[in-house]
Amino acid sequence: MDIFLQLMVSGVAVGGIYALIALGFVLIYKATSILNFATGEFMMLGAYFCYTFLVLLGLPVIPTFLIVMLCAALLGFLVERLILRHMLGQPTISIVMATIGLGSILTGLAEILWSSDFKSFPQIFPRAPIDLGFAIVRSNMFYGFLISITAVIVFSLIFKYAKVGIAMRATANDQMAAYSMGINVRSMFTLAWALGAIAAGLGGVVIGNIGGIQPNLGQIGLKIFPVVILGGLDSIGGAILGGFIIGVVENLAGGYLGPYFGGGVKDLAPFVLLVMILMVKPYGLFGKREIERL
Repeated sequence: MDIFLQLMVSGVAVGGIYALIALGFVLIYKATSILNFATGEFMMLGAYFCYTFLVLLGLPVIPTFLIVMLCAALLGFLVERLILRHMLGQPTISIVMATIGLGSILTGLAEILWSSDFKSFPQIFPRAPIDLGFAIVRSNMFYGFLISITAVIVFSLIFKYAKVGIAMRATANDQMAAYSMGINVRSMFTLAWALGAIAAGLGGVVIGNIGGIQPNLGQIGLKIFPVVILGGLDSIGGAILGGFIIGVVENLAGGYLGPYFGGGVKDLAPFVLLVMILMVKPYGLFGKREIERL
């Protein structure tokens, strides 16, 4: 079997998961202009919510997924209402530091509630690997990819066609104009945080099912920043494409360069690619060029 095709397929599968988590980041930034550096911790808590309801409480898979989405939405709602809403109008660096601090707090809470021990999910998908004919994909990665892509499509359709999605887009483009048209801007902020938390939480469920969970799982969120910056920060399509690009690039780098330079190549490759692209397109692939008039 061609190793190139195998690496490409695995990279696409991972990229779909990256795209889902990046979507959580972009939804929040697009509507509120806030960089949520706690996205990785939202993802980590989604995985722990799933573990709690699926393993500790023994609930079936489908109800567990629905409850995880509800818990993630509640988490986003509380963060926006209790923390970020009081910081409107504050310098950007203050808000960024607040989200970084929030990430540390959530990691500490996870260690207190679930301990720092490694935990694994029960097998919720068929164990047999998926044979595509030209490549073989692990079952949990294949079904995780399907879940991620389905969620990405649903979020994209909501944001593009639903009334609430159009209201969020209007708020993102011009808050004052949206307010003058009767849109409750504060409610749109809350909804953006809730939807962003749901996307990140579902990404955590998928990743947790593939590799297990522990409190530092949120560090995977660092891999999401090359994805969203590459795509253009406020572009949903860019986040999706960026996820696939980063997933494929890191997989190819790990497969072809890893044996010669060590395993660190796989983690380094996305950032090297990001720097190279930003040298040509400083606002990312689909980012909006900002012009300041003096």
